[in-house]
Amino acid sequence: MAVSRFSLIRILADGSFHSCERLGRALGLSRAGVEHQLHGIEALGLRISKVRGRGYRLAEPVDLLDRDALAARLRKSSPVLSVEVRDECASTSTALAAEGTAHGTVLVCEHQSAGRGRRGNTWFSAPARGLTFSLLWRFSQGAAGLAGLSLAVAVGAVRALERLGMEGVQLKWPNDLYCGGRKLGGILIESSGDALGPSTVIVGLGLNVRLDPALRGRIDRPVTDLASCGGAAVPPRTVLLGALLESLAEVLTRFAREGFAPFRDDWQRRHAWQGRRVRLALAGRVAEGEALGVAEDGALVLSSSRGVERFHSGELSLRRA
Repeated sequence: MAVSRFSLIRILADGSFHSCERLGRALGLSRAGVEHQLHGIEALGLRISKVRGRGYRLAEPVDLLDRDALAARLRKSSPVLSVEVRDECASTSTALAAEGTAHGTVLVCEHQSAGRGRRGNTWFSAPARGLTFSLLWRFSQGAAGLAGLSLAVAVGAVRALERLGMEGVQLKWPNDLYCGGRKLGGILIESSGDALGPSTVIVGLGLNVRLDPALRGRIDRPVTDLASCGGAAVPPRTVLLGALLESLAEVLTRFAREGFAPFRDDWQRRHAWQGRRVRLALAGRVAEGEALGVAEDGALVLSSSRGVERFHSGELSLRRA
């Protein structure tokens, strides 16, 4: 069986120096094999310190997910959820889309190499510096009954962060988390099924916890992370993920019964661009006006030269009209 580079990361995560010989014995690798894995770790953006006579260690601590602690927590608080933690995958949402996946299945990945965002954008992530996970949920209703789902999920995510003492997180229509005017996280909703129901939804969520400076340079928009937002210190990623999943399970359960309506006021209170002048790019048209918030079905409401208009899709940006 091939040795995962995360097997080596877990050994080095203790902060101690390890000789090449000791690492080789632990992993069943030759010296060349260990060095190959070390290069693989550095390719992920993690720095290795090497001291002659002492060996190798990670230059900075890494906060890896504790699978057992996460599973034990959710068994008590959200037994509907079943969580799998993988070291690496291309996309958690793509991997979760396999036929027959059970309701409430969660897939979280330490390193996602081909994460997907809305409108075909790439979601960049680095090991142990963010959270990337997907959750599969089955609804009795069809697509028409799922209007506003991404907004309700965003409310659930912010509620979890606020319970942990994270302050200043706001929402941008239709699926982004913002802090200090910069993007903190994103939500991707993918659904399948009959028009009248039932339907299956995969909720993908990416959240920046502690962004690597090199990764910031690869992202073509202003971004931030939880470590830069106000409030309490950022908890371990396992605690953070557990809180997010518990909150999302609550939101999805209530949404299945009542739709977006019970979440609308919470979303409005956290609306990052409420009352601001915005521009919405649509197919064949650009709408500009004042953002009034969202309707009962999650539609964006703008006051424009045409009057008060509602929109269910489009790319929103902050502009002076």
